[in-house]
Amino acid sequence: IAREMHDIIGHNLSVITGLADGGAYAARKNPERAGQALDAIGTTSRQALSELRRLLGVLRDDHPDAERTPQPTLDELTPLIERVRRAGLPVDLELHGEPTARSLTPGRQLTVYRVIQEALTNTLKHATGPTSATVTLTYSRTHLDARITDTGTGAGRAAETEEAPLAAQGIMGMRERAALYDGSLEAGPLPEHPGWQVQLRLPLEDTHQ
Repeated sequence: IAREMHDIIGHNLSVITGLADGGAYAARKNPERAGQALDAIGTTSRQALSELRRLLGVLRDDHPDAERTPQPTLDELTPLIERVRRAGLPVDLELHGEPTARSLTPGRQLTVYRVIQEALTNTLKHATGPTSATVTLTYSRTHLDARITDTGTGAGRAAETEEAPLAAQGIMGMRERAALYDGSLEAGPLPEHPGWQVQLRLPLEDTHQ
């Protein structure tokens, strides 16, 4: 429950903040772009409220018929990336390999989706300087590897280290999600270039290592 609340609220508020900042800048130069930002803020806010109502409705004992719509899957990855782009972060998506007939279960897909969502949210919140991000999904016969990198620099990245309690909750939540399916997750600075990376390795369904 804590992981879901953190991911839903943290991601959507970060997107709204990015849209609001961009809209305020655009209002001085391009009123049409400012109007687009307001429309996107409204859409993101309604989506966040819908997700929260669904989650809270399921938790209430006096609502046994609470809506249990499917959780996000990898089919929703492109809309997620588009929302982040609208918030001001350029994101590229790279796919390698093909999902097999034994592809990821819904729970595993949710894990991959939430890890990517959290990694991009952290970039929106903490990266400074001109920043872009890349999401790379690589399918092998037994695993899916997801790597999220960005080019952010500056003091803001200190907030993503595990010495920062609030940011550490996000990293901890990603690792807990991975561990549920015998996966692993590493997060930290890029070794050779400025920037940050999150690497998730998740076994496919019915894979035993």
